[in-house]
Amino acid sequence: MKQLKFTLALLAGLALVGFNTNTFAEDAAAKETTITGNMVCGKCTLHETEKCQNVVQVTENGATVNYYLKQNAVSKAEHKAVCHGDTEKVTVTGTVAEKDGKKTLTPTKIDAVKS
Repeated sequence: MKQLKFTLALLAGLALVGFNTNTFAEDAAAKETTITGNMVCGKCTLHETEKCQNVVQVTENGATVNYYLKQNAVSKAEHKAVCHGDTEKVTVTGTVAEKDGKKTLTPTKIDAVKS
């Protein structure tokens, strides 16, 4: 009986290890990306969002691509510089996601680019 319990516990542990391996694989797929472009306000400048939100505009393959920055402490700390129509050249590092053709970026770091 003890051996059966041990075997079942071992199998359950192995199943959990397999589950966690998949979770780590998904985390690796969402690796950080760095983009450089002009940061503007999605509401004040682009008139595309209901609330103020940082958007970084990048030129990719000859077209302007908007990266909508997720509202987190990093993004909010940099918003004052671009609100009410101003533009700032920045380099942003974070994880990118795309849904319905709209790219979002969860920033972990934003640096102003000196001209």
